[in-house]
This record gives sequence, structure tokens and C-alpha cells, in this order.
Amino acid sequence: MAWYTNAVFYELYPRAFADGNGDGWGDFAGILERLDYLEWLGVDCIWITPIYPSPLKDDGYDISSYYGIHPNYGTIEEFRLVVDEVHRRGMRIIPDLVMNHTSDQHPWFRIARQSRQSRLRDYYVWSDTPSRYADARIIFLDTETSNWALDPVSQQYYWHRFYSSQPDLNYDSPAVQQAMLDVIKYWLDLGVDGFRVDAVPYLFEREGTNCENLPETHEYCKRIRRFMDDHYPGTILLAEANQWPRDTLPYFGNGDEFHMNFHFPLMPRLYMALARQDRTSIVDILAETPEIPPGCQWGTFLRNHDELTLEMVTPEEREFMWNTYAPEPRMRLNLGIRRRLAPLMNNDRRKILLMYSMLFTLPGTPVLYYGDQIGMGDNIHLPDRNGVRTPMQWDSGPNAGFSSAPSYQLYAPVIDDEVYGYRRVNVAAQKADPDSLLNRIRHMIHVRKQQPALAEGKLHWVEDAPLSTLVFWRTSPDQNLLILHNLADVTVRLSLPPTMPALAIDILTGEQITTSEPLTLPPYAFRWLASATGA
Repeated sequence: MAWYTNAVFYELYPRAFADGNGDGWGDFAGILERLDYLEWLGVDCIWITPIYPSPLKDDGYDISSYYGIHPNYGTIEEFRLVVDEVHRRGMRIIPDLVMNHTSDQHPWFRIARQSRQSRLRDYYVWSDTPSRYADARIIFLDTETSNWALDPVSQQYYWHRFYSSQPDLNYDSPAVQQAMLDVIKYWLDLGVDGFRVDAVPYLFEREGTNCENLPETHEYCKRIRRFMDDHYPGTILLAEANQWPRDTLPYFGNGDEFHMNFHFPLMPRLYMALARQDRTSIVDILAETPEIPPGCQWGTFLRNHDELTLEMVTPEEREFMWNTYAPEPRMRLNLGIRRRLAPLMNNDRRKILLMYSMLFTLPGTPVLYYGDQIGMGDNIHLPDRNGVRTPMQWDSGPNAGFSSAPSYQLYAPVIDDEVYGYRRVNVAAQKADPDSLLNRIRHMIHVRKQQPALAEGKLHWVEDAPLSTLVFWRTSPDQNLLILHNLADVTVRLSLPPTMPALAIDILTGEQITTSEPLTLPPYAFRWLASATGA
């Protein structure tokens, strides 16, 4: 079994995680101090969002150099120490690799825009008219009106799929292809264990297409995979391709492209099923999810650093999700919702744990978002997606233990309201409480990783269960597990399948259950059942 198949990933936003030098900004020194927490939690791989030099118009996804470290995070030597200490604890680390675009402050673009004869002109995509590639959608509908922007220096338009301050690289240029391979080599030589690759569907453009998922994109991604397999075996590529499952499947190739892909369409349907108290949305999207090649794995998640995207739902479903989970306009952003998990669940711990149970038991490798394990809140009054990127709440001391700086120097204010404020919601208090949300989730993580059926087992629905429940088998050659979830706010009684052994055990609680009797599930409860005899 590949290591990432039975792993738990953790998205760490370095600016928000821990401030080690007291300047109000999270850094590598702070991360070093908190690695023991991640090891204790059960994390196998840390995904770290961009740490490169950047003007930070898009929180570091606008890169001005692929070879450095933003000085607010520390030095390259400190980063290497983080990598070494991660490995010493038996964990792995993958940084973000932003291949599709750079900042307009990157030297490549600054040279390219000097004139139409610039030696780096073909590093980017230029046009005399903004009418090319008219079939490509605009992704940031709330801020951009075109995928083209006029460069006032060279008086041509340049192509950008995201913000106009992020010009797209031109992968038709052999020089660009080689330059990105050089970047990949540099970071792998520093010891990272692979990359989470940002925005991969958009690398190439072709007239008459929507400029997404093009054959040329897959060909180049396979080239990267061959390079990594040949020179850095054991490292991985995790793709951010926000697409329907049938369009995401090619990113696995024949097991020769990406090792992992995020399953974006599943995520909103977990919320939808809970709100409707009806499993249909989950069952339907997994029915549309094709088999993936051996050695590949989906990455599944509840939240991340972006908005809860609603691109992969119908307009009617989007309105339902907005009305249910984001009733106030400030809770919405673009085609999504800018709220954290706990506020989305109205801080109902039963619902939070139920969502994690579905994440941990449905197919895929779970990816956790920093702070959600303690039920952190959000600040919808901060601009853009910054409301879900507030400082990590470590303890009840000043600045939530995030930083020793004066509070006015923090990059963002800590959450300090009556429900989610750091005096009530923090790691230290929850570590000390055996029944806290943090300890419950930690227990689920450790139990999950001991179950081969949850890592790579087949999924089989129990279809005669009530629609308000999500009941399924996960089966592998070594194990059969029956997983039960009650999506409703009322108690349900379930007759267990006749194939279940006479005596079962809930592997989360150790409780033994006689399967001949109906099982009572309270509102939003769940069970992970195995044969009490180990069969």
C-alpha cells in the first residue's frame, strides 16, 4: 500500500499557525515549536500553502520568485530545518506548487513586458485582441470581467485565468516547461516529499475549447511525473483540479500522472445531505465517480483556505446551500461560502463529528484544515477569504498563544467572540479534556489508520436503510466494516444487514452490539462496526 493511501493530511497556513519571532506573523520558527502537536494529532503529511516571495495580493499564490522564501516566514535554512524535523517525527511535507501563473512582479514578467521583442516574451500569453479563447469561463466572476488584461507598457493583452495581477505562464514555450522542472528539482533537492499543485487544469490554451483539461496539459503533467519517479521515488503529486469526477479522472492517467486528486464535488454534497437529512446527493456523486487506477487516491476534505466552493452544484442547489449555510451576504464569496466548519454547523458538536465521520469513512485520504479540529470560528468582516485564515488558537493567553507581539501588530485579529473566542476554544483546554472535540477527532484519526478497509476498501451501500441515514460497507480482503450515520435530527432504529456477524463491536467505543436487534442511532450519531471476532 502506498504511504498516501492510508494517511491523514493537514493543511497548514504558515502565516496563521504560530509566530516564533514575535512579529505578529506566523513563521517557520513557530511551526517548529508546534510540530509535536501535529505528530500527537496523528498527521502523516503536512501540506503547506505558499511560502515564496510574493507581493501577497493573493496570499502568496502570486509568486514573485520560485526560488526563495518570503522573509516574513524566515530563511531557506529554517525551512530546511522544518523539513528535517518533520521527517524526524515520521511525517512528510508537501509545499504548494503554483504552476499556472506568477505575480506580475515576477522578474520573468517584468522582463517579458518591456517590449514585444523581449527575450522572455514567450514566457507568457499575449494577444493584440481580448477576443481570443472566448469559450474560456471567467473564474473570479466577482472581481474580473475578462481573462485578458491590457499591459500599458507593451500595449498588448496578457492572459490570466485568475486575478489580473497573476499573468498565466505560456506552457507552449519549451523554456517555460524546463524552467518549471528546474523549480521542482530545486525543492525536491531540499527534501520535500512532493507537491500540492495549484490550478492544474489551465496550463495550456487552445482556440475553440474552454482551455481546461487539454491533452497538452496531461502530456506535460506526465512529463513531471516521469521526472519525479525517475529521480525522486516516493514523492507525490496532489492535484487541485476543481472539476467533475469524469473530467478529473484523466489527471490520474494510467497511474502515471497525479498520485492524488481532490474530490471537489463530494465536499458540498456532504453539507447538502446533512441539511436535507437525505443521503441522495452523496450517493449520486459517488455513483458518477469512476474507478481510479491502482496506486491512485482521492483527496477528500471538509474545508480549506478558500471559500467552500459551489461551482460543482446546480444553480438550484447553490441557492439552497447559500440560504442554509450563508444567509447573510457577507458569508458569501464568488460562487461559494467563506465560513469555517464549526460556524457552518452552528457549533453543534454532534454535526461537526458527524461530518468528520463521513470524511474518515468514505473513500479517499482525508485532508484536514488547521483549526477545524478545535472548532475555530471565522471573521466574515475580514476581506476576501481572510475570514477563515485567522490566527491558530493555542491557549487562553494573550493573542491565543499565537504570538508574543502586541495585538495590533498581528497580521489579523484573533477570534474573540463569546462562542468561538480563544478563551473558550483553544488547543490547550481541549487537550486537557478527554471528551473534547479535539480528542474525539484525534481518536477517530488513530482508529481510522488501523483499518485497512478504510484505506483502500470497496464501498457498498446498504440501500434499504432510511434516506435520512448514510449506511455502507467498506470491504477489503482483510476486513469488513459497517458504517452508519444518522443525518437527521430525530432518533432512528436500524435493522442491521443479515450478513453482519451475530456480535459486532463499535471500533470507536469498544462497545459490543448484538446485531439481531435493531440498532438505535440518536440524532446525528454514527457507528463504525466490525465483527467482534475479527472476521
